[in-house]
Amino acid sequence: MASGWAQDGAVQDQIDATVESAVQQAQSRIPKGESLTHCEECDVPIPEARRLAMPGVRLCIRCQAEREQNDKAESVYNRRGSKDSQLR
Repeated sequence: MASGWAQDGAVQDQIDATVESAVQQAQSRIPKGESLTHCEECDVPIPEARRLAMPGVRLCIRCQAEREQNDKAESVYNRRGSKDSQLR
């Protein structure tokens, strides 16, 4: 049951949108194509074991770790409907 002027199911719709957004973001980060032999950012050779384990890899471990650290800093929170007032 929704409270105030929010429509029934509005909270669930917000949760669904947040999950869908996170799934799309994760899918967009899956490497595609052939692995590179050298990192596209720092040009360090990418070990063959990494290329075999992660088909389509484009970054060395160090650059990949830095990118993931930067991505963590970004919020995954869906702000399109996060305020109660926006649901009214």
